[in-house]
Amino acid sequence: MTDISTEPTADHYDGVVAHDDEQHALAEKARRHLWLHFSRMGAYSTDNEIPIMVKGEGAYVYDQRGKKYLDGISSLFTSQLGHGRKDLAEAARDQAETLAYYPLWTYAHPNAINLAEKLSQIAPGDLNRVFFTSGGAESVESAWKLARQYHRMNGDIDRYKVISRDIAYHGTTLGALSITSIPSMRAPFEPLIPGAVKVPNTNFYRAPEHADDEVAFGRWAADEIERAIEREDASTVAAVFLEPVQNAGGCFPPPPGYLERVREICDRHGVLLVFDETICAFGRLGEWFGSIKYGVTPDIITCAKGMTSAYSPLGAMIVSDRIVEPFLHGDESFLHGFTFAGHPVSSAVALKNLAIFEDEDIMGNVNRLSPYFRAGLETLRDLPIVGDVRGEGFFFGIELVKDKDTKAGFSDEESERLLRGYLSGALFEKGLICRADDRGDPVVQLAPPLICGTKEIDFMVETVRDVLTHGLTKI
Repeated sequence: MTDISTEPTADHYDGVVAHDDEQHALAEKARRHLWLHFSRMGAYSTDNEIPIMVKGEGAYVYDQRGKKYLDGISSLFTSQLGHGRKDLAEAARDQAETLAYYPLWTYAHPNAINLAEKLSQIAPGDLNRVFFTSGGAESVESAWKLARQYHRMNGDIDRYKVISRDIAYHGTTLGALSITSIPSMRAPFEPLIPGAVKVPNTNFYRAPEHADDEVAFGRWAADEIERAIEREDASTVAAVFLEPVQNAGGCFPPPPGYLERVREICDRHGVLLVFDETICAFGRLGEWFGSIKYGVTPDIITCAKGMTSAYSPLGAMIVSDRIVEPFLHGDESFLHGFTFAGHPVSSAVALKNLAIFEDEDIMGNVNRLSPYFRAGLETLRDLPIVGDVRGEGFFFGIELVKDKDTKAGFSDEESERLLRGYLSGALFEKGLICRADDRGDPVVQLAPPLICGTKEIDFMVETVRDVLTHGLTKI
């Protein structure tokens, strides 16, 4: 394994903006003209500037004033190999000089072909056909459309519904948002696409049934999917969408036997099983795909993010031979596509990224250090605010509670004060970027670059402990 240094060359970066007035001018431009995603724009004023990141190196990023932060959420679960890798930048430059762009509409180019082959080699089972997109939401959107057209081509013209789990996030395009199960994100855009049905997730800490038996709970949660299929009429259900480890709500791993039973249920009712691996794929759980980790092969995998380690945008839908087969004859087409899907530069970066994974044993690093990571986080259970610690690989969530004995949560107002009024800012001030999330019960999520070592893990654990120690006093 090639040694990867995650330690920056300096604790403070000076090559940013020379003077305070220039820093202020840049912040003012951002405040006046830039519309941030998923952000309360009213929170930013001349007294509360938008954070501006200007440099990345290894597992760290620097803001415009030169302050260093550990990227504890991998820039939204994307920066698997960390920041500032010249080999990935060179792959992009070399391709841009050769063929900057050509679409995959009727034509092809070598990088898309070679990347499709590589993805089919590392994907499980017979998932051998790759449909490229620009990102995760596009991949999810594509999968629902493919499921509907596939069933229609097979004569099942009434199969249009999709089942997903409570609190799950699957993207923000209108179809993906319909599959998403976070009420606050859906409400401003309703009515959404009809036929999106919700079932319980696998948060064992909050299990409504079989709270003393994880296996029985997993069977109950899987059976809730079957009950939903039967309630809706199986002949109208196209697909079940789930993440191997659910992100929103705070890293819900599948209980033992759960995914296997969901696979059996889908087969029994002729429903396609889609694994949304936008986060779980490309080493986040210590394997190429979460489906490999858990030994269950879906009909479709949607993925993005870590495929390029965020050095260029790219997503994909990887499809089984059975699902693509009807499209390989006569004049049939999947009437769907995106301009920049499979972009030559992004595909070149992805090929280099995946080669580095193998050359530098990136997933081996995750598997070796994940137990150490978990053990460090488990020590936080002695804090009165920590109710649960869960996750896999380099993907963990810490659920926060008001009362450990009763598992009582926080009111909306208390959660607001705790997460936005204290935790996010306190963690950031101490040099750790992670996610303090209230899309379910309040959680702190940690998902650092896969190149991190014990030093970075220790820093995350110590910083979270320091900040959470005073958490209950802030509400």
